[in-house]
Amino acid sequence: MMNNYDAVMIAEGAIEVDEDKQIEAWQHLVDTGLAWSLPGRFGRTAMDLIQQGVITKKETDENKRDREKDRNTIES
Repeated sequence: MMNNYDAVMIAEGAIEVDEDKQIEAWQHLVDTGLAWSLPGRFGRTAMDLIQQGVITKKETDENKRDREKDRNTIES
């Protein structure tokens, strides 16, 4: 199980790991919300990885409500 410290250190490049562990670290940063509270480059990198389909954005209640609202608007 990844912890916050290791995830940040891996994302920083301070701890060298294989690609699977790098992906796990970035996914952890997104899942915990740390990617959005660390310096900007973390969030930008996380968004790039999400857009590339390497990691996924965590589904939140707010995201679900927004998606349902968008769907209802389109259907109207």
